[in-house]
Amino acid sequence: MSMFRGKPPIGRDRVRLSSAEKQAAVAASKDSKPDFDNDKLLNLLRSAKNELQGMRIIHMHLSLLKDKDPSSQLIVRTIVQELASKASFLQSFNISNGDVIILYKGLKLSGVTEVCQKVEMVFLSKTSLTGPNPYKEYSLYSIMELALNFINVIRFVEELQASETGGHGGETKPPITLEEMGKLERSMQMFDLSPFLFNQPVASLDPLSPDETEYFELYISIKLLQERLCPDYDLTANKWLFNYFTGNLDQSVLRALNHGLSFMRGRRIGININLSTVISTGFIKFDERLPIDFRGNVVLEINKTDLIENLALFQEVVDFAQDRRYQIAVDGLNPFWATNIDFEYLNVNYAKIFWSNEMLEMDAGFQQFFFEHMKQQDRCTYVLARCDTVSSLVFAQQAGIKLVQGRAVDNIMRKGVSVRDAVNTAKGM
Repeated sequence: MSMFRGKPPIGRDRVRLSSAEKQAAVAASKDSKPDFDNDKLLNLLRSAKNELQGMRIIHMHLSLLKDKDPSSQLIVRTIVQELASKASFLQSFNISNGDVIILYKGLKLSGVTEVCQKVEMVFLSKTSLTGPNPYKEYSLYSIMELALNFINVIRFVEELQASETGGHGGETKPPITLEEMGKLERSMQMFDLSPFLFNQPVASLDPLSPDETEYFELYISIKLLQERLCPDYDLTANKWLFNYFTGNLDQSVLRALNHGLSFMRGRRIGININLSTVISTGFIKFDERLPIDFRGNVVLEINKTDLIENLALFQEVVDFAQDRRYQIAVDGLNPFWATNIDFEYLNVNYAKIFWSNEMLEMDAGFQQFFFEHMKQQDRCTYVLARCDTVSSLVFAQQAGIKLVQGRAVDNIMRKGVSVRDAVNTAKGM
């Protein structure tokens, strides 16, 4: 990541394009207004979902420049063209907010970083950034593994599209009605859910663990699905209808996974699922079609509320899971529930606590009890999820929590840095 932090580099000569490059970019900008590529990028991302291995993305955050240059997108594309001849694939997209996004394969990270730094110096020698980029970095560019950041990228473009077509995130939408739910249910039977199926790594902080990634959680973005299929209603406002919807969604996800798990080959996966779905015929079909190399490598993630409301069914699911070599994770926990449910007695393999800044303000006595409880578990491994800051990762290590998940983890891993090393470095600062 750049160290300029949004300011011109001190003691460094300004970096300029050659006059020929500058003239070509300005002339092109005068000749025609560039077409924006939002839709083209979204279509490519969705169609290439099963071919993400090895694909990287460069996101140039030109919209954050304090002093805008109308030819900035063309300037970036002119500089980046020097990479095209060396790449097995490279395509750039002008985004409607002024950013440029480049997808590529087959390039060394060092060479890409060098070109991105050149672009950054071109602009930051003349102006500064107005704030952090969408990935919480003070940098003009982001270089990421697309497979690990698919949800962040597609969410960025989708939300940009929504804002430009009159969508307002602050408006309160009415709860979805039974009639609309029926329409949605019929639509989902014919709808390809794969563009809305994302994965997020659960990383290990344990220095004795041979693998840094424990497993990848697969999940559907409810927000993006709502924007696409029922933008005028709130899917989550009616609890009963939302629970009914997630049951149908589980079946749709299982059907999508039955069509292929090739994009997750070589990885352990976790699936968010309702207890009632696990005992359904849809899940039995999924289980029968599960590739042999995934047998024993699938984690069923059950929400804490589902467990509490259906304890007898949960025990039935645990018996089935043990017989068919699935593992069980319970999510949606806070420190209270994490210390008041005996997960080892319930034969749970993973217990997932959702991070909150309030955890930094625990009473000293309860914090000591909480830390001791985390470290005493032998058969159930705790996960601290929704970690969005380095301080949350440091907290996890101090508490003896061995697994972490969240945007902070994503940001570290996409740079090719070990999460364990990043946390140890942060502790030493």
